[in-house]
Amino acid sequence: MELRLFGELEVWSAGRSLEAGTPRQQAVLAALVVDARRPVAIDTLVNRVWDDRLPANPRAVLYSHLSRIRRLLGPSVCLERRPAGYVLDIDPDLVDLHRFRRLVDQGHDDRRDDGVRLAALTEALGLWRGEPLCGLSGAWVTQVRDSWHQRRLDAVMLWAQTELRLGHPAAVTAFLPDLAAEYPLVEPIEALLILALHATGRGAEALDRYTAVRQRLADELGTDPGPELRAAHQAVLATTSTSVTGDRAAGAPIPRQLPAAPRAFTGREAELSFLTTVADAADRQGGTMVVSAIGGTGGIGKTWLAVRWAHDNVDRFADGQLFTDLRGFSPAEQPAPPADVLGGFLHALGVDRDRQPAGLDARAELYRSLMAGRRMLVVLDNAVSTEQVIPLLPGGAHCMVVVTSRNQLGGLAARHGAFPVHLDALSNPEARTLLATALGADRVDADPSAIAELVELCGGFPLALGVITARAATNPHLPLRDVVADLRALGLDALDSDDHTASLPAVLSWSLHHLTDRHREVFALLGIAPGPDTGLPAAAALTGLPERETHAVLRVLVEASLVDRGSGGRYGMHALVRDYATSTAATLLPHARETALRRVLDFYADTANAADRLLNPHRDPTPFEPPTSGARPHFLPDPPAAWAWFDTEHACLLAAQQTAAAHLWHLTVCSLAASLYTFHYRRGHRHDHVTVCRAAADAAAHLPDPTAFTYTHRHLGRAYANLGDHDNAFDHLHKAVALAEHHQDLLEQAHTHDALAWAWELRGDERRALDHARHALDRYRTSDVPKWTARALNNVGWSAARVGDYDTARDHCQAALALHRRHRNTMGEATTLDSLGYIEHHSGHHHQAIDHYQHALILYRDFGHAYEIANTLADLGHPRAALGQTEQACAAWREALRLYREQHRDDDATWIQHELDKLDPRPTR
Repeated sequence: MELRLFGELEVWSAGRSLEAGTPRQQAVLAALVVDARRPVAIDTLVNRVWDDRLPANPRAVLYSHLSRIRRLLGPSVCLERRPAGYVLDIDPDLVDLHRFRRLVDQGHDDRRDDGVRLAALTEALGLWRGEPLCGLSGAWVTQVRDSWHQRRLDAVMLWAQTELRLGHPAAVTAFLPDLAAEYPLVEPIEALLILALHATGRGAEALDRYTAVRQRLADELGTDPGPELRAAHQAVLATTSTSVTGDRAAGAPIPRQLPAAPRAFTGREAELSFLTTVADAADRQGGTMVVSAIGGTGGIGKTWLAVRWAHDNVDRFADGQLFTDLRGFSPAEQPAPPADVLGGFLHALGVDRDRQPAGLDARAELYRSLMAGRRMLVVLDNAVSTEQVIPLLPGGAHCMVVVTSRNQLGGLAARHGAFPVHLDALSNPEARTLLATALGADRVDADPSAIAELVELCGGFPLALGVITARAATNPHLPLRDVVADLRALGLDALDSDDHTASLPAVLSWSLHHLTDRHREVFALLGIAPGPDTGLPAAAALTGLPERETHAVLRVLVEASLVDRGSGGRYGMHALVRDYATSTAATLLPHARETALRRVLDFYADTANAADRLLNPHRDPTPFEPPTSGARPHFLPDPPAAWAWFDTEHACLLAAQQTAAAHLWHLTVCSLAASLYTFHYRRGHRHDHVTVCRAAADAAAHLPDPTAFTYTHRHLGRAYANLGDHDNAFDHLHKAVALAEHHQDLLEQAHTHDALAWAWELRGDERRALDHARHALDRYRTSDVPKWTARALNNVGWSAARVGDYDTARDHCQAALALHRRHRNTMGEATTLDSLGYIEHHSGHHHQAIDHYQHALILYRDFGHAYEIANTLADLGHPRAALGQTEQACAAWREALRLYREQHRDDDATWIQHELDKLDPRPTR
């Protein structure tokens, strides 16, 4: 009698197979055979056979199956019941499973000869007919099956190790591939197969197999190879690299692949020093592979810097220098495949092409092994991605890698600790030195004004400077001012060339080749955006995309070094890159440009209008409602957010108005000027406000509403008055009041008389100021507008105080204060408190004056009203000084002096400096 459990359960007797009963009876027999000659409890048998799907009376059913098994086995095998359970008393050698175990144990016996152990293992493996207990199911069956699969794997690996030890690798390569296919994620099998392949002279195939296994582990398990697999791989590489090292010792040359050093290289002292510092630090640490990634837009000089530093430090790398152009941004070729680059590097290191493994990973591993222990420099120029670079990183602890790319290659920093070096334009002195080096100092010194303009027009862009100097050098008799004139007239076209590698437009265009249409469109639109840079909300309005999508596109452009990301999430470009983007927009988006520009200008106008309402909810009524093209304004929750937005976007708002004026979008021009009044006045941007008001007055002449013309001339007059240009101020204010009277616009008349009162006060004629303040008050009262009546009451009070009528002044200002507070006009309250401070100080009530001024200051500071903060601080110093509070008076005046200087209010600064000099001899300049 013989029992076989590998494959389907079989019972053999007298050379023939017997019927083994039903599947359930086979399960009972298997449950007994696995524990042959050991008792198996009844409950254990029930659990092994049925799991938790028990029949109605499991013990009765079990007894029935046991009776059938006794009849099947006959008298040659004893099945008896004992106190601990049922026992199947059979010779273990008659069961294939138990015989397999015994033979494997012999294979593990170190006391035996390798030949005897190999024979036992070979016989054991021959017993395996297939999956144990095939056809049966259940938790216990699965457990038994898995444990015997593992025993078989252990046996196979022991057998293969023994075969390799005995020098029979061919047997292993014949048997293991099928088993490796059956168990594709069992690393020890693959390790033995790799060693066997290498031992049979198939080293390249062994390396390729390792590459395939490593990729499979990464894809299916997300893991790297374990120690056994890595050890096998290193053993193959060690033999290969030893062979190559022997070849080199026989006379292979040391690779010296650096291109020639750039002749006209100049500047970049900080970047060169940084690269040297990185290399020095690595040497001090006892050696570690260092990667430095030089990034920047096309034509900014990345390759020049890398090659210059490499030549300056060639003595550091006694074992050679490798260089390759990875063609990441080539107009005619695809980026160089890393496997091809490695083929060239391996050949330079002495590995013949026909001895190199075929796969990328195998080549990379061999390359790293060959570089280990060497002191070498690897320059990877013009990389397109981190993935292109990683296989080319050497394994040597004393190697240094310098990578250049237009993309930022953040993965190199994150995964390999690369030190980023970002290149910007050259400084003006560096650019001038470059010109002197290329053209000769005599030619440069002969026309310094032309050189200065050339430097400015090229913006420190090395390629632009190189194109111009090449053109000038080939025409030595051409005056430099003619070269400058061409550049000034033609712009980017003057930097074009038939040689695309020396053409700035061509070089910049290569950066766009790897981008999507959406990325190219956004890049082009950024070129027409108003202002020196663009915030994300404005960029979203410009592109018409949601902010999240706009941010994603901008991130790609930043990584491609086409756009710079500044602090606060601002996006900008070098002037020449911007010129290229603008020309790209003209070609790529001839019809969409104006729509996009309309959107972003409306965004600025709408947001400025909303921000101004937050800063001054009681502002003058404006006849300009911002136009809308569907662009949503940026949400600003409160006045501090409005201040921050105006401060950040100020230059862009000025540029937006200029752009609107150039396109004859008159309503936008006027709307932006009106929305900037509060910000300009409180921040002290007096010159800028004259500029925007002048543009608005020109634009208003083209609008059908006559109020617009009156409004813009009134504001332009106030702007000139604030600047001290009294002639122009009165010219525009008189024009405004005449227009208001002609159109019988009582409210505009009141506003303009109010402005005239202000202008006459600044001119020094307090009586005329008082007359116009009273005219304004009369018209406001007639118009029945309480908030403006309150302001006019304060203005009359102020002007009365200026002519010495303090009782009239106090009455009007106290009435104004009550009215402002009733209508919750905090800014009007601050202005009136300031007036009351002046009245009480000149009435000799200095303590009351200080209280009023301090309260006004608190409110002005809450509003960020820098212009009036300066004035109130200047006034506060006087009652302080009158009371002998010298330190407090000087502190107020010093702060006022600082603000006057920041606001370029030179006359006010001179006056307050005079007051300080009289009270405090300490220098404040």
